[in-house]
Amino acid sequence: MHETPWIAARDAAVLTLLYGCGLRISEALGLTPGDLTEGATSLRIIGKGNKTRLVPLLPVVFEAVATYRKLCPYHLEEGEPLFRGARGGPLQPAIIQREMQKLRSAFGLPDTATPHALRHSFATHLLAGGGDLRTIQELLGHASLSTTQVYTGVDTARLLDVYDRAHPRA
Repeated sequence: MHETPWIAARDAAVLTLLYGCGLRISEALGLTPGDLTEGATSLRIIGKGNKTRLVPLLPVVFEAVATYRKLCPYHLEEGEPLFRGARGGPLQPAIIQREMQKLRSAFGLPDTATPHALRHSFATHLLAGGGDLRTIQELLGHASLSTTQVYTGVDTARLLDVYDRAHPRA
């Protein structure tokens, strides 16, 4: 992580949003201070095609963003981007992609560990924990269920295992 505390907190907050809420990087960087108000339990996200969806806001995600806000040296105006670059302008996706690249190197992770892979992990972990595909589809903002199935990496072996354990005739 970055040696400047507020930048490290910013990067952690963005990455936590990607995994904890299943956001696209553009969705996270498009948030404004008013999108995450005190006591918020959900986020209204405007995704691809200007479709709006509501996603739950985990306390750990809210806390990561609150830590960033507390440390950020810039005044975060309503209607302006919440996440700022080192000079105070809007944070660019390449900065987060570069930070993820550093983390990959530090932890020996494969090249597939990208900011977008955190969104995949969000969906896959929900599915593995018993979430249903329709709900995950809604959380991700997918128009098609088949997109969600591919996205979450549903594999036949896992489905057969669930079938064998749960179906009365298996």
